[in-house]
Order: sequence, then C-alpha cells, then structure tokens
Amino acid sequence: MNSPTARVRDAQTWLALLNDIADRADKIALSHFRSNRLRVDDKSDGSPVSEADRAIEAMARDLVASRSPDLGVFGEEAGESQSRNGVRLIIDPIDGTRNFVRGVPIFASLLAIEDAGVVVAGVVSAPALAQRWHAARGAGAFSGTRRLCVSTISELVRAHVFHGDIGGRTEGALPAGLPSLFRAAERTRGFGDFYQHVLVAEGAGDVALDFKMQPWDIAAVKILVEEAGGRATTIAGEDTIYGGSLISTNGLLHVTAATFLR
Repeated sequence: MNSPTARVRDAQTWLALLNDIADRADKIALSHFRSNRLRVDDKSDGSPVSEADRAIEAMARDLVASRSPDLGVFGEEAGESQSRNGVRLIIDPIDGTRNFVRGVPIFASLLAIEDAGVVVAGVVSAPALAQRWHAARGAGAFSGTRRLCVSTISELVRAHVFHGDIGGRTEGALPAGLPSLFRAAERTRGFGDFYQHVLVAEGAGDVALDFKMQPWDIAAVKILVEEAGGRATTIAGEDTIYGGSLISTNGLLHVTAATFLR
C-alpha cells in the first residue's frame, strides 16, 4: 500500500492517463451528440444508456489494459474489474446521459483514480461546453491553468444553492427540510449532475445537492471541490463516495446547509 506522500506524488502521473482517456472520450461523445442515428437503450433501472456511453467505457478499459494492466476499473456500464495493485480507475463515461440524448450540452466524462480507498486524482471533461477540469490530491483543482477556489459566502441568505432532480420520481426520498433550505437561500437553480458541483468548485455557487448518486458520479467532482477548498460529503456528513448522496459546499456553509437536510 502506498504512503499518503507517495499517493500525492503518483496522482500527478495518473492525471496524464486520465487526460488521455478524456481526449478520446471527447471525440467519441461529440461524434454522437445530436445525431439522429444515436442508439439509446433502457437499463434495468429505467435510466438510459447510449452507444456513446458504452463506447467510451470500452475505450477506457482498453487503454488501461494496454498502458496500466495492474490498474482496476470500476465503471457504470461494465462493472468492476479487479486491481492488482490496489489502484483503480472509476469512470462514468457520460454523466448526464439524459441531457446527452436530448441534445442538452451539459454532460461530461467523469474519471478518477482511487488508490487504497482514497481518490487521488480526477478529471471532468465536458466537450460540448469546451471545458475540462482536473485535480490531484494535495495539488489543487484547475480548469486548464486557472486554479479553482470556492466562494467566501458565509451566510445562507447570500448563497446560491444548486440541486439535482427533485421531480415526482424522487419526491419521496427528499428531506423534509429541503423547501426551508431553498427559502433561506438567495437563489436556487437546478443544474444537476456534475455541473453544479463544478460550479461550487469554481466559486460560482455555494451549495450543491444530489440525493441519489453512485460512486462514479461522485469521485471526480468530490476531489475537485475539496482541492478547491470546499467540502463534499454525503447528506449525512460521511466522507465517502459510497454513501449514495452528495452535498458539496464552499465549506463555510456545509454544516448550516446540511442541518436542513437531516
């Protein structure tokens, strides 16, 4: 098992692999985006999966097998392949598939490296927005060469609160205090998916909420927010990507916002 210092050092090396995967993922996604011939199927849980999702994850697995065969892969579409060295790629080939298949440009490939249970590097690539973000543990979060920094808003009355889907299908799972949180904030917006958490990392928003998430939805955006100076936990306050939910904040508002949701 690598020491914490070694994991930080290795994270910069892993970013090169993640960016290579992202370059190829961008090309695949854009070749299918807004295509009349895009094939879309329904998964067992009713969520859509497109041929672009499958192609991106297959490409990533092939690239890992050729360049880093000891690396495991944990992906949304094809599950888990075991690691030989305690390190694995966590991938959501297209986060925001519903946006993607409807022609909405807010979608991204989410890529992260987990080393002995610690996420040490992450890349979020949104080709239709022509934007990419990256972070390495202990080295900060960036968009290109621009370093990201969360906001300094410390009062909820001045805060911008973002959220994922709060429609009828998820209503039963929503915290009773959510409307009160919305009323206490200056503004609410429903960006959803990866984008709201990236906006928190950029300082453009102060709180972002997702009540139903998978590890591949969380890993890359969590490290971005944390390396930008914020906090990202489950709604219950657990520091994990395996808790099924995510609240990301500028840190200053984390406890205040979370109190409404418990």
